[in-house]
Amino acid sequence: MRPRLVFVHGVGKPREAKTELEEWRAALSVGARAAGHSRKAAELLDGGAVDIRFAYYGDLFLPEAAPGNEAVAPAPAPAGPDEDEELRELLLDMVDEQLDAPRDDRQAQALRVTRNKLAPTGEEQGPGSLARQVLVGANSLFAVPGLRTFGGWLSAGAMKHDLHQVRRYLARKETDEAGLSLDRRIRARVATELDPEGPTVVVAHSLGTVVAFETLHAHSAHVPLFVTLGSPLGMRTAVRPRVRPQPVQTPEPVGRWLNFWDRDDFVTGGTELALCIASNAASVAPVSTRVDSDGLNVHPAVKYLAQPAVAGPLIEALDAVTVA
Repeated sequence: MRPRLVFVHGVGKPREAKTELEEWRAALSVGARAAGHSRKAAELLDGGAVDIRFAYYGDLFLPEAAPGNEAVAPAPAPAGPDEDEELRELLLDMVDEQLDAPRDDRQAQALRVTRNKLAPTGEEQGPGSLARQVLVGANSLFAVPGLRTFGGWLSAGAMKHDLHQVRRYLARKETDEAGLSLDRRIRARVATELDPEGPTVVVAHSLGTVVAFETLHAHSAHVPLFVTLGSPLGMRTAVRPRVRPQPVQTPEPVGRWLNFWDRDDFVTGGTELALCIASNAASVAPVSTRVDSDGLNVHPAVKYLAQPAVAGPLIEALDAVTVA
């Protein structure tokens, strides 16, 4: 049996899917070698034993869909008070997760300063004041010791732009001419890449973990392994209450769920997903494992995939399905 491996990306600028797939595959090969699976990784990832796909949806966040697509996405409306409030909740969740286990007193103090800048004041907001408050809070994050390059962003404005993608997906709006909302169009892209009958191993990163999680709830074929990297699914205010379906539980097709997080990955919301996500009927719940990557920016998917703790179970799962 030839298994399928589907990669699901997260937030960020538009990307070239074929190039990105090769980068993820190469990083997984590096991690597999480090995990002692050099020969098996070569057979599975380079020898064509696995059908590897990259579920790309980044162009749907643009004002217009890429040329050649049948559906044309409407231009997103400028962020209003509700949207800015949702972004503030997201940033507050990120800060609170770090405050649960700060590196040291200096970082904790800086995080508290940032939180105070983001926290609602109870005073009436003037036009644009909430948006300015969010940007001020985002700028403050860049002064937190140890977090300057936490997401690979060059500026607070770039960070705000990318995080708005999370907000836009969870808003369930921006319908196209066919009446399909942005989140439904994104999930359709991912669903197309899944094997409708055979097994699919799914590896999702960042916002992609939310997208894949919701997509798998509507999937019927077996998913022997679901891997989430740098996931915001555990964010207690901005993400988890908005995820569908509720209550939040492991999708039924998933046979095993491994969640990986890095302490320096500021986008990760909640390290122990099993504490906030119920198991499915087969008693499958997410199992979280901490990894530690080198370098200034630990959030990219390739940093996670190059970890032997991530790549090892992935290769073993693909091998098990191949010989079944």
